[in-house]
Amino acid sequence: MAKYVIVYLGGNQPTTPEEGQQHMAKYMEWLSALGESAISPANPLKNTSTVKSDGTVSSGGTTTMSGYTIIEAESMESALSTAKACPFLEIGGTLEVSELMQMPG
Repeated sequence: MAKYVIVYLGGNQPTTPEEGQQHMAKYMEWLSALGESAISPANPLKNTSTVKSDGTVSSGGTTTMSGYTIIEAESMESALSTAKACPFLEIGGTLEVSELMQMPG
């Protein structure tokens, strides 16, 4: 089976702690439903720095990427179907789905 990465972009922050808890519960339910196909679930990112081609480093990122999940799926269509069910979309987020390539060696 192929591996796919689902990248989380953007999304609105919860306005209350209760809203945040409700969203997290939905998200954890979605991850749990993925079962063993979620081979690297829920990888949030923080404290991003950007390294430029000239070697300079700046604080922050150049995208709104906030994390990723790696899944196994039979096809891109199956991976997209999985992504479409993600509650991250309910908070105004966007998901990018890419097939991971196997590198030699």
